[in-house]
Amino acid sequence: MTTKIAIIQMDIVFGSPEENRKVAQEKIKEAATQASEVILLPELWTTGYDLSRFEEIAETLEGPTHQLLISLAKELKVIIAGSIAEEENGKFYNTFVAYNAEGDRLLNYRKAHLFRLMNEEKYLESGNQKGNFNLGDVPVAGVICYDIRFPEWMRTHMLDGSRGLFVVAEWPKPRVEHWRNLLISRAIENQCFVIACNRVGADQNNEFGGHSIVVDPWGSVLAEGGFDEEIVYADVDFTAVEAIREQIPIFQDRRPDLYE
Repeated sequence: MTTKIAIIQMDIVFGSPEENRKVAQEKIKEAATQASEVILLPELWTTGYDLSRFEEIAETLEGPTHQLLISLAKELKVIIAGSIAEEENGKFYNTFVAYNAEGDRLLNYRKAHLFRLMNEEKYLESGNQKGNFNLGDVPVAGVICYDIRFPEWMRTHMLDGSRGLFVVAEWPKPRVEHWRNLLISRAIENQCFVIACNRVGADQNNEFGGHSIVVDPWGSVLAEGGFDEEIVYADVDFTAVEAIREQIPIFQDRRPDLYE
């Protein structure tokens, strides 16, 4: 049984949550017309990297972005995920959230690895919890952009049997080949599906690379975007993971006693 995935590869208006919510709502509704069951948005899709203004534009997990996602998830009967600028008690986080078709929050994962090249460590707090959650009865995980450069963190998410890795990003265009190669590697080494959404467009400091991608556990690319705005669709059969892991039993053959 396959799951229909829609990846919204969008440009982001710098520091304008209201405008970005309006655009995203239109694209989410468009994706839903294609019988999509899971809809993935990029990293910081409401604000972009306007980090110095997070005091003004970040929001709590009960804020207007969350109310919109809850409403759309319930109305369209879909799962919606992506990362937003979160504020809690005067501190700021880059937080991956996911809501199910009943409007329940499945995940709020705060980015663990802050990216110095885009000054995240100057404005944000790092998260200290894993990004595991369930799509129905399918265990999966969600992480954010720079996290994928840390294979030990990805493996930590896979040790509970997770079959899919959802990645949201604002990955710069000059390193888009790193993006592709890292994601394909994460899929092969963890024998899981990787579903990754990267933004397009540019802000004052960076041009972004798009190439949102879906990779199967063998490392084959099932779907991939280009450098422009689009919605990337793929059918993912999470049940295939178990057979692949039995064929090449890397999880059984691990030697954690040597990995300290």
